[in-house]
Amino acid sequence: MVENEAKNNSGDAPNLPEFSVSEIASAVKRTVEDNFGYVRVRGEVSGFMAARSGHLYFSLKDDRAVIDSVVWRGAAGKLRFRPEDGLEVICTGKLTTYAPRSRYQLVVEAMEPAGVGALMALLEERRKKLAAEGLFDEGRKQALPYLPQVIGVVTSPTGAVIRDILHRLRDRFPSRVLIWPVLVQGKGSEDQIAAAIRGFNDLGENGPIPRPDLLIVARGGGSIEDLWAFNEEVVARAVAESDIPLISAVGHETDTTLIDFVSDRRAPTPTAAAEIAVPVRAELVATTQDLDRRLGLGAQRLLAERRRDLDGLARGLRGPRELLALARQRLDEGAERLHRALLTFGAEKRNSLTAITARLRPRLVLEMVEAGGKGLADFDGRLQRASRGRISEHRMRLLGQGKLLDSLSFERVLERGYAMVRHRDSGVVMAAASAAVGDSLDIRFHDGAVAVTVDGDGDGETKRAPRKTTTKPKSKVVTKDQGSLF
Repeated sequence: MVENEAKNNSGDAPNLPEFSVSEIASAVKRTVEDNFGYVRVRGEVSGFMAARSGHLYFSLKDDRAVIDSVVWRGAAGKLRFRPEDGLEVICTGKLTTYAPRSRYQLVVEAMEPAGVGALMALLEERRKKLAAEGLFDEGRKQALPYLPQVIGVVTSPTGAVIRDILHRLRDRFPSRVLIWPVLVQGKGSEDQIAAAIRGFNDLGENGPIPRPDLLIVARGGGSIEDLWAFNEEVVARAVAESDIPLISAVGHETDTTLIDFVSDRRAPTPTAAAEIAVPVRAELVATTQDLDRRLGLGAQRLLAERRRDLDGLARGLRGPRELLALARQRLDEGAERLHRALLTFGAEKRNSLTAITARLRPRLVLEMVEAGGKGLADFDGRLQRASRGRISEHRMRLLGQGKLLDSLSFERVLERGYAMVRHRDSGVVMAAASAAVGDSLDIRFHDGAVAVTVDGDGDGETKRAPRKTTTKPKSKVVTKDQGSLF
């Protein structure tokens, strides 16, 4: 029976049409494309690969099947995020076949995450990975400069973000701003942002383009897909490697991206980043002026206290003349004692020598007396010369003091035309009120004295007393002691 069936089948084979492999492949291709020309497929990305040509290759899979997928370069540039393994997406495209490999594949024209939850799960996974590497540690974050001279901004040059930043900087504290234009979403945006951050850090200190003191990475608000470039690992690592302090200002206040955890400071908006970057110039000027005023007042107060302390110490010190007077007196006393001691010492030595020579032999005594006498004569001559010099010095000093005393004597004052009025039985008359009518007075001039009696007040005339003192014209009155003006 089996043999008969085999014969029948072999006999019917010539009645079937023949197809070439290419014809079968083309027929299958038309059948697949006609029935599945435009479809939306949901699945998990697996085996993702970006070719040098710009095409993207991956597979979509679920728990029971796998479909090969491809995104041509033109469509890849329009994707709002970069696919990754494990990400659940919804792809829109058409099914076709790939005849050289006898496979069918999905040509993707558009792709979107399968809900925000998928992207958030991927973001959380990345965040944990980078946190485990220590990129979020507070200890590695740098302090922002208080007043940066040059600020580098990484953002799109055509959006409203850069205008807001420049306007806020101009209002608060005008600073020099360098803009590195980049794409902030779409294909290749993450590479441009990372390259801009590294490019600012590679600038030389003294190059033609100044190296910024502070960086701001900014973008306006948008959906999680629009901000996905700032969640890419390449951007987060570039921020972590930056030697220049960096402020992240991506999205609105409620938006959070991966670089917010890595940056040295997060700003809720780009405008707030400009406010964090520089202080208010007017407030800084007012603060500086207040500090200058307080510094001046403090310096004046300190100088006044030091001057008061110095005056108090100066009052407690004796003058230089007082300090030197005691030392000068001690020097004079010492010189006088030295002179007397030398005389006494010489006499003692001379007596000792005489006693010794009396006990020696006559000739030896004679020789020693002659030698000793010569030495004593020399010593005596030096001693006499020193004594005469000392006496002469004291004599000159005494003469100088005497001349000074004479120049200050009241007699020199009388020689200049003044007179001294004295009560005959008491002291000097210092004022007109001290002389009453009838008082007997002596008026002394430089060449003598006259006796008068007070006869009236200053408006009347003073009559001379009948008694006159005998005076010698043109002669000075000689007294034992120097008189006094008082």
